[in-house]
Amino acid sequence: MIDLVANVALVVGGCGALYFGAEWLVRGAARIASHMGISPVVVGLTLVSLGTSAPELVVGVFAALDGETGLLVGNVMGSNLANIGLILGATAVIRPLAVADRVVTRDVPIMVVISILVFPLVLDLQVDRAEGVILLVLLVVYVAFTFHTAEEDLPGLRDDADGVSAEEEDLEGAGGMLGNLGLVAAGALGLGFGGKAIVEGASYLAQALGASPEVIGLTVVAVATSLPELVTSVVAAARRQADIAVGNVVGSNIFNLTAVLGASTLVREFPVDPTILTHQLPAVLAVSLLVWPVTASARRVRRSEGVLLVVAYVAFTVWITLAG
Repeated sequence: MIDLVANVALVVGGCGALYFGAEWLVRGAARIASHMGISPVVVGLTLVSLGTSAPELVVGVFAALDGETGLLVGNVMGSNLANIGLILGATAVIRPLAVADRVVTRDVPIMVVISILVFPLVLDLQVDRAEGVILLVLLVVYVAFTFHTAEEDLPGLRDDADGVSAEEEDLEGAGGMLGNLGLVAAGALGLGFGGKAIVEGASYLAQALGASPEVIGLTVVAVATSLPELVTSVVAAARRQADIAVGNVVGSNIFNLTAVLGASTLVREFPVDPTILTHQLPAVLAVSLLVWPVTASARRVRRSEGVLLVVAYVAFTVWITLAG
């Protein structure tokens, strides 16, 4: 009974840390974008995505250390499904999201290409260090490309998607760039600690029901570690920072496939379950392809399209869970 109460408290406390972490991260990121003249979507694709992917990275590294490879890979695949289907979909249902041109023409296609490139890496049902290094190199190239092309995006920014409020423009009152960086760092830490607390609590509760590591990773842990992306995207949309919300989802999926899988191989090379090739990775690729026409339609994710993404997430999750 004591363990049950303690783990429920972990989940509740983790949710609180996620909320404040997301608020600080979005606020600091928006101010940095305004101060440096960088498109908010670029900040969402890089800085915010890295911060909200911290729980997946933490889970991946610790799972690799403990030899829980089913939890590791299931968490990455489940998180990517949740990011697009559950998070982008639910956020659009709450508030329709304007989408920057670069997300449709560059970043979503890059996300799809990276998802496809993972197939040959896991074809032998093993991910070794050389393949992990390839994934990390892809990450470095992507981040460098994103910042290199950042200036090209400024003329095409949408005022309704990424307008920065007077509060975000008041850099002096916020303590300048150093203060904003501190706000982002504090937000990332809050997301990391909150995600880890939720994972520990949720994993205990799921295991008490007799679920396998693969199912736990795909469902409970994946949703738990995706809560930073969910809260960050909802907060960003509520603050009319839609570019950060959409960029966060796309960037997080890229970070999950490259940074989380790549860094985990540096800790331990690991095998992958055959369902990765037959169910999980195809499902991730399918929702990635689905989000392409959705974001391209009038450069906006409508409420009806948000519902479609949520339904797709539920359907794919049930399909994969039954296969596992």
